[in-house]
Parts: sequence; C-alpha cells; structure tokens
Amino acid sequence: MIMLKIYEQKPSVISNNEENMVLLDQLKIEDELLKVKQIINKKEIKGAVFFNETLNDKELTETLYTLTETLNIPVCLNDETKNMEKEIQKKCEDYPFELTYFDYPKGKQEYSVESLLTVGNGYLGLRGTSPEMSISDSNYPGTYVASVYNTAESLVEGATIENEDFVNLPNGQKMYLVVDGEIITIEDNELSSIKRTMNLKTGELTINTELILKNGAHLSICVNKMASMAHRNYYGLKYSFKINQSVSDIQFISELDGDVYNYNVERYRKLTNHHLTVMDKKADGTKASLLVKTNQSNIEVYQESHLLSQDIDLDKLENQVLDKKVKQLVTLDIKENQWLTVEKIVFVTKNQTEDKALEEFPTYAKLLADSATEWEKLWQEASIKVTGDLMSQKMLNLHTYHMLSSASPNGNKELDASITARGLHGEAYRGHIFWDELYMLPFYIIHFPETAKQLLMYRYDRLEMAKKLAKDEGHLGAMYPWQSGLDGREQSQKLHLNPLSGEWKEDLSCRQRHVSLAIAYNVWSYYQYTKDQAFLNECGVEMLTEITKFWLSLTSYNESENRYSITGVMGPDEFHEAYSDREKGGLDNNAYTNLMVTWLLDIMPTVKKESGQSIALDFEKMEDVRKKLKLEINEEGVIAQFDGYFELKEIDWDYYQNKYGNVYRMDRILHAEGKTPDDYKVAKQADSLMIFYNFPKETVTDLLTTLDYHLPEDYVEKNLLYYLNRTSHGSTLSRVVHSQLAEMVDDRELAWKLYQEALYSDYRDIQGGTTAEGIHTGLWHLRYTLPYLPLQV
Repeated sequence: MIMLKIYEQKPSVISNNEENMVLLDQLKIEDELLKVKQIINKKEIKGAVFFNETLNDKELTETLYTLTETLNIPVCLNDETKNMEKEIQKKCEDYPFELTYFDYPKGKQEYSVESLLTVGNGYLGLRGTSPEMSISDSNYPGTYVASVYNTAESLVEGATIENEDFVNLPNGQKMYLVVDGEIITIEDNELSSIKRTMNLKTGELTINTELILKNGAHLSICVNKMASMAHRNYYGLKYSFKINQSVSDIQFISELDGDVYNYNVERYRKLTNHHLTVMDKKADGTKASLLVKTNQSNIEVYQESHLLSQDIDLDKLENQVLDKKVKQLVTLDIKENQWLTVEKIVFVTKNQTEDKALEEFPTYAKLLADSATEWEKLWQEASIKVTGDLMSQKMLNLHTYHMLSSASPNGNKELDASITARGLHGEAYRGHIFWDELYMLPFYIIHFPETAKQLLMYRYDRLEMAKKLAKDEGHLGAMYPWQSGLDGREQSQKLHLNPLSGEWKEDLSCRQRHVSLAIAYNVWSYYQYTKDQAFLNECGVEMLTEITKFWLSLTSYNESENRYSITGVMGPDEFHEAYSDREKGGLDNNAYTNLMVTWLLDIMPTVKKESGQSIALDFEKMEDVRKKLKLEINEEGVIAQFDGYFELKEIDWDYYQNKYGNVYRMDRILHAEGKTPDDYKVAKQADSLMIFYNFPKETVTDLLTTLDYHLPEDYVEKNLLYYLNRTSHGSTLSRVVHSQLAEMVDDRELAWKLYQEALYSDYRDIQGGTTAEGIHTGLWHLRYTLPYLPLQV
C-alpha cells in the first residue's frame, strides 16, 4: 500500500485530517485514483505528498510524474527535512515546463515522441532522437532547415508525377560507441531504463539511458542537446557515458552523415526520397565538414562540426573521409564507472556567403547559456498563465515552445520562409505552407510583430508567381497556391494515396482558393494591429489589390437571380471536392469563401483611404458584387456549405463508428467502400462555421445583411448544432473552431470539452499516429480562442 496526502489550499497549516489521507493499492491504482480525484473535485487542492516505502528510484520518479499528470496537481515525495508546502509550490512552477517520457515504444509512437521532443529555433530543427539513432522504422533523426525543398519525379500508377519535399538534411548529430566490435544503439540493445526530458524554458533536451550489453556490462549514456536561440546556425550536443566494468575494445565515433533520405511519412516511402548530392567533405583534427546540394533545386547546405573533450585525448582521433560521410573515431582507455564526456558543436548554413561562423566555436555550456538567455526573453513576451489547472498550463507552454521552435524573432530575421504545417518537426504535407497561417499569425502579430511581418513577406515575395498562376488559369490578379514551398508554385499533389484502400486517386485540393483570403486577412490584421504604414503602402496594398482582382474575375452574374456566383472552388472542409454529376471539380458558392470575399470587398475602400494610394480596381463593380454574392440558406437560418449541400445524403455515424472505431477520416473510409464523401453531409472540419472563427457574430451578421440575408437571432446556435453533428474532426483544427463557436453561444461545457481535446491532440496523438510526422502548427495558436479562460497574457 502507498499513502498519498492531499494538501488543501485554504488552511495555512497542512491538515492532518484523516479524510485527506488516501491509501493507493498498486494492484488497483486506476480505481484508487478515482477516489483522489473525487477529493480534489470537492476541495481547493494545492498539491499532494507521496509516502513511499516500496518503490525503487526509477519506479518512484515515474510514479510521481504519472500522479502529477493524472491528478492535475503537483505530487511531491515526502521529506520531513523540507518544507513540503514550498516543495509543492516549486513543482507547481517547474512541472509545466517539463516534457518527460520514460519509455521507448518504437514505431509510430516513438516517432511521435521524437516530434514532440524536437529542438529548434525557427531556422533549424532537430527531431528529438538520441545521437546513436539512425533512420529506421523505430527512429527518425530528422534535421531540417527552413525552406530547403527539392522536387523529385516518381512513377505512380503508370504516370510520372513530381513532388516537392521538405528535405531531411545530413545527420550531424550522430555519435555512438562500438564495444567489442558491436555498434551500440538503443534500438538493438537491451534497454534497462530511459528518461527523456525537454526543458521548455531553455529548449534543452536531456536523454538518460541504461543499456545492458551482450557481454553483460551496464552502459549509462547521458545526452544533452539544444538548437541555439542566440546563434541560429548552431546546435550542440553533450554526450556522456560510463560502463560498469572494464572493456578491452571500445571506441567513440562521431559522424557527419550525408547518406540520408526522407523516410518520416510512411505513405510517401514508395516515392523518390533521395534529394542530396554530397559535394565536399573534409576532416582536420577535431573539425569535420560536409557540403551537400539538393539535386534539383540546387540549394547548398554546409555543416561543420567541432569536437571538444576534457576526458578524452582527441589528438588521437582517426579521421576517415568516406563516400557520403565523414567519420571521426578514437579508441578509449576507459575505467570502470568512469564518466567520459564529448561535446559536439555544429554550424549549419544554406548561405555560406552571409552566415558566418563565430570566430571561435563555443563550448556546449556557453552555447546553452546564450540560448537560455534568449529563450527567457521570448518567454517574458509570450508566456501565458493559467490558475488552477496544472496540465492546461503545461500544454499551453508546450504550444508556445513549438511555435517559437517553428518560427522566432531570432531564427526568422530576414529569412525567406514561413511556418510549415508541421513546423521544423517532420515531413508530413511535404513541409509546405498552407492557409494555416490564418491560425498562427495572431500569435506573432501580438507578441512579435516583426516576425509576423517577415512571415508575410514570404507571401509578398511570391506575389508575381501568384499572378502567373492566376493568368495560367485564365483569371486576373493573384491566385496564391493551396500548397506553397520554395518559389510559390502550386505544390498540391496530382494524386493522393488512401492508406485504407492502398489506392491512388486524383487530388483536387488545389481548388481551395480561399488560401488567398487567409493571406488578405493576415495582411489586414497585421496592419490593423501595428499600423505599419510602410508595409501597407509598399506591400500590403499591392497584395490586397491583386487578391481582390482575382476574386472579382471569378464572379459570374445571373440576371434572373440578380446574384453573383463563384464556382469551381473548394471550402475548408476538404472532404467535398466536386459534384458527382459533373466532370469538372470544385463547388459553387462555398459559403465561407463568399462571405470572406464580401469582407474583402468591404475593406478595400478603407485600404484605399488608409494608404492614400490610387488603387486600380473597378469600385463600382466591386460594390455591386459586395451586395449580391449568392448564399443558400434554409428556413431555419442554416447556411449551406455550398449550393446543393442540403440535397446530400446523411451519414449513418453509429454504423461507421461501430465498424471502424476511428472515423476522423470519413473520406478515406467512404472511398475504401467505393463511395464518395461528395454525396454525403459529412465534413472533415469547420467550413461555413469558419467565418465565425475569423469574426465576431456582429461582423458576420453585418456581412449577411450586406448581402440582403436576414437570419433569426439564434442562427449561430442552429448552425453550430447542425454542422457539429455532421463533422468527423478529421483535422486537428476542427475542435478549435467549434470550441470558439460554443463559447460564442455560451455553451461553456461544450467549449471546454472541445478546447481540451484540441489542447491535448498532439500530446496524446489522438489521430493515431499523425504527430509522428510532425506537430500540427495550426493548433499552437489556440490559446487565444477562449477569452473566458483565466488567462494572463
């Protein structure tokens, strides 16, 4: 039996009341914890003390962590020599900045852990692997630099298709031991224990492992790893190890490994995945360097590493320059239980002419200290505090950390890049930039406006390509692509693999033209918040004007209806791509799209006035279109997602949930059964409802009134209920939007339920493996969606 003592908030002295003592039966721990939760729910609890008589140190560490996370209060080990109230308070402050794992699950679960333990600074990102790990089904040590893409051809279904990929770069982290001729890895040796902890405050990952070797020896390895927030081209590792018995043959090896490829996303693995050519490789003393070039986009990436050690004689290093890698090794004279440490500092750049290495390579301690100072500044600006909810505080800290790892004032200054849909954490969506900026830009606009401006400049610098894309399709203005990468061409796939059926089908997602409306929204939001007149005049007006021209050119007038229509587009839902009885893809009068166009046309006179510029638009036609775009609305005030939506069939949700369990991707399920979601009232995520995410109800009502549509007072409630019952939440963004609408209609229970699910979605990988391919950056803004939370920004 184990005893847990509950500390109440109200008494100044810890109560010894017996009702605050809980005995935990280890055999029925889950049932027993329900009793504790009931106590916590009834009282104001500040923490608990754990009385241990049976657990060893490893078990104790894991138990304290699990109890803290499960009970959502700090749980400390009883220590009569310490002030336990202070210990609880300290844990309450420290725990929300720690992300810890005690297992090594391999496969997709391990890939997910590695995504969440990524270290990054906005310029570069390193997945949370240990240096011994190599590319395999168990581990994936990805290295990414922002905006390094390469296009490769692959043969699919007898056709040659091109895909632009976010390139996995040479593995400069690689370090490992060879004992009695055997390469020692976590994957291939018996693992006695592992503990991986990310310090979200400093951006440092610590990995402690205990391995049992084939000769019976116990090997301890401690790894510290970080990407510098002070010097964006640097990352560092500290590799320490000891062995509990004398070994006659042991070597330490460090590599710059250029023999890498893209392997993170399982469904992409049959496609061409080798993107690099090794151009140059050198080794000199403790220094090694590797220069590679992408084999189509011709981007050069240079890495240079330096080894440092006070424990090992690095003068005895043997350097080997091989075909695609540089290897440095030293044979060790190691004593029993003697800790040895080697530091590896790596400089990375894709622009050797501008990014210069420091005059002297720093030590790990110096690199970490400088980085921690910069992280502290970022946290002072962007931190958010929650009262009375330890886990929500932790999740919000985790969100903030990953946002700043994906793009930061330090890493993105003068950098031609935006935030990929999966950060610098993985290769899903091929590292492309989508409309997700709509969700993320508020974070930067509020806290780091210069970074927001830099991210918007990525779009401005691709305006000419957007104009070309529009012209090629027979339209005016600028048509930004659904998926953007290196130069702003449309990078959406021509074919898409359904993992359920194993079949490839045509991908029409490029018809999500609303991405340009998200860009317009971000441009105007940035200006509204910052009043950056120079940006508006030099960049913003041109972008808004060209986007407006595009949408005006897409409208067609129906005289009998006295309405304008926009046809051939897709909405945010993504499940609906076309009408089943038409050969041409796209849908008519997507409600979200038409309402956003109405908003855009509404602000353009203000843009003209604020900028003082002459704008080449037909304002008379613009005013006519602004008042006459078509929507389909039923008698109850439900806004149809698109023309003809109400005629679609209903989904039998109970049937599919009983058959498949996970129905997030109902599109794949239906296709695998020979059906199509185009025929059903089923949504991946919010579509018509998205307009309420962008604007308050009053603004949406004004837009509808402008279009001469007058809905009942409770129309938001009716629309939320209608679409919530038909949405599978196949996107992690879905719950965020629905949560905000629930708050809008004052259904706080539903709002909190959906918000919590969104808050934990990557941490708990609720979509069954998608976190393995990178975190979902669109989620990390969600701290701003519920104003009633007890938040202090």
